Amino acid sequence: MSDILRLRAYLPYRLSILSNTVSRKIADLYDREFGINIWQWRVMAIVGEQPEISATELAQRTAMDKVAVSRAVAGLVELGYLDRTPSKQDARRSALTLTKIGHSIYNQIVPLARQAEEDLLEDLSDKDAADLERLMEKLAKSAEPERDLW
Repeated sequence: MSDILRLRAYLPYRLSILSNTVSRKIADLYDREFGINIWQWRVMAIVGEQPEISATELAQRTAMDKVAVSRAVAGLVELGYLDRTPSKQDARRSALTLTKIGHSIYNQIVPLARQAEEDLLEDLSDKDAADLERLMEKLAKSAEPERDLW
């Protein structure tokens, strides 16, 4: 075994580059159109799917750093896209919900995100797409067996 790590052949590096490239492609669009960054969109996407989630739960679910979540939440609150209210279950936590304008922005971005995903997958056969999904799930379980990333 060689003691030189060839990054171009190293799976974690390749996955990181792919993830960054794909994310940046759509991030440019919603930054330009809506003035939000990738972290803010991820927060909006999760809150749109699961209203009244806490920032802690959001960080766990997205595997985002707590500081990145905090900054994204603060930015979205400042833009008027997100409300932060005391949680009904635990007063020490805040529940995050999209505001009316936040819902409007979310509803405009979702079709763009879906189209970007469709464009990305258009060169894959149905079998390839199913294999990719299965393999991503296996890799996620291997990386963090105790956590359900999907």
